[in-house]
Amino acid sequence: MSGRALLVWNWARTRTVAQVAIDGLMWAVALSFATAARYDFAGGRIDKAGLLATIPLAVVLQLGAGLTFGLYAGRWRFGSFEEVAALAKAAGLATVALFAFNLSVRPQPIPRSAALGAGFAALVLMAGARYLWRLQLERMRRPTEHDSTRLLVFGAGEGGAQVITAMLRDPDSPYFPVGLLDDDPRKRNLRINGVSVVGGRRQLEETAQRLKADALLIAIPSADSELVAELTDLAAEVDLNVKILPSVRDLFGGAAGVADIRDIDVKDFLGRHQIETDMDAIAGYLTAKRVLVTGAGGSIGSELCRQISRFGPAELIMLDCNEAGLHAVELSLEGRAMLDNDAVVLADIRDTEGMNHLFEQRKPEVVFHAAALKHLPLLERTPGEAVKTNVWGTLTVLEAAAAHGVERFVNISTDKAADPSSVLGYTKRIAERLTAHFAAVQGQWFLSVRFGNVLGSSGSVLTTFRAQLQAGGPLTVTDPEVTRYFMTVEEAVELVIQAGAIGRPGEVLVLDMGEPVRIADVALRLASQAERTTRVVYTGLRPGEKLHEVLLGAGEADVRPIHKMISHVPAPALCPLEARTMDPREPAEAVIKALQALCADHDESVSPPPPSH
Repeated sequence: MSGRALLVWNWARTRTVAQVAIDGLMWAVALSFATAARYDFAGGRIDKAGLLATIPLAVVLQLGAGLTFGLYAGRWRFGSFEEVAALAKAAGLATVALFAFNLSVRPQPIPRSAALGAGFAALVLMAGARYLWRLQLERMRRPTEHDSTRLLVFGAGEGGAQVITAMLRDPDSPYFPVGLLDDDPRKRNLRINGVSVVGGRRQLEETAQRLKADALLIAIPSADSELVAELTDLAAEVDLNVKILPSVRDLFGGAAGVADIRDIDVKDFLGRHQIETDMDAIAGYLTAKRVLVTGAGGSIGSELCRQISRFGPAELIMLDCNEAGLHAVELSLEGRAMLDNDAVVLADIRDTEGMNHLFEQRKPEVVFHAAALKHLPLLERTPGEAVKTNVWGTLTVLEAAAAHGVERFVNISTDKAADPSSVLGYTKRIAERLTAHFAAVQGQWFLSVRFGNVLGSSGSVLTTFRAQLQAGGPLTVTDPEVTRYFMTVEEAVELVIQAGAIGRPGEVLVLDMGEPVRIADVALRLASQAERTTRVVYTGLRPGEKLHEVLLGAGEADVRPIHKMISHVPAPALCPLEARTMDPREPAEAVIKALQALCADHDESVSPPPPSH
């Protein structure tokens, strides 16, 4: 037996002996007290011999009952509710057996009432002893205030209770909770493991100074970006370092612990949205289906693959022309990336023959089309490439999907398609209209989903800012007043999948991304948190770039019939023949004019048949 195994065995044996000894002692005390109480503590009336004979019997009965219910087998955490439940069963069985034995003996060793009363008293004493033991163990495990960061915790709900309990049970915890803050007046008298609620956010400054706090923990996993930003600003006024718990989504339903506490991130200011998901509706169209994701190696595509895999598709086909992207997404899903199975497909959506062969061989039933070129300045210079990928590539995938009976097609669009002013916006608007055409012709759920900037995606402003900070700055912003919509990739994709469940053929579903954010404010906040002085430089708007993006174009109404964060907008259909008339080899100005002409919202007037089920 190894040294560690021997140590564990010795502790288990010691714990069992201690439990049996404590329980035996409690039975002795309970029987003595119950018998003395029966005779009004008149010692001369007590049958001392009978009592002394009954105590060992009660101990043996408790031991037998405890072994029967696993009380002494070390199955449960000491002093836990499960152990107390087993203790109650064992004490009850021992009491019944003792009472029956006492009745069967003449003369009775102890009064009948004493046998019953002793059982209840023994249960209370044994449970109390366990509580005191557990309390002492927890106190021994507590971190010391002098070696830990003194933490003020905002949020006295479930998240706050879990993380405070975790901190106080970990002797190596780097944090020590000194007080709780909560805006709910009903919690003003609440104490969690000895940590009291001392006020709300308005008392943050006074409380931080009085309790000598070093940091503030936002312990509300469902906190939105507005609350995070406000508390961070309040904490900055009293020089508190701000920590935060992950969102509910990131906790995956588990309990919050010390390891979950992390530094505040700019994503927390911009992308924490409370999203309600109809899991049954999603599972209804993804579970046991063959699902294809184009652009699977990109930020949106890879997150789509991760979330779709949770719903048990019959097959998940991940397509991309980027080997590194396919390697990364398989690694995130499987924990290995051999690229040697049929789930990953190296292919280009521009390849008409290849796409048709893929659809014929694999027969996908649901398609998420995320493949696209998206970098605005580059596409302004090379609009012909945008035509080949974003227009013709999308058309190729749409035609293959229509020809091979795809049931549901979700085209990933962008807010730049609303009143487009750039090559990216024009090509994405045309893709929305082409999708609407196939919805009308096929009568299937072919639809588009439109949203704004995704935090942390390749080429996003946040990724750029981080790279600039690592290089020593400055941070570049096009205009002091430029605004954009932001959402984390996890939140955006969750709504995309939800939209695929509730969208109707030909619609564009527009995701509510909250209030637009000034890019300059993001840059200034990041600059203020940088370790060294960092400037913010304004470079001017680039060709095709808007000062303010919009999610809905002119004439598009904000109608949300099903989900409070998803608007339904009809898209005018566009005949594929018109999209094929463009010549990407022409000069950039001519290609852009052709794209602008195709974005005009004239409808080809195709009446959609009812969607098949």
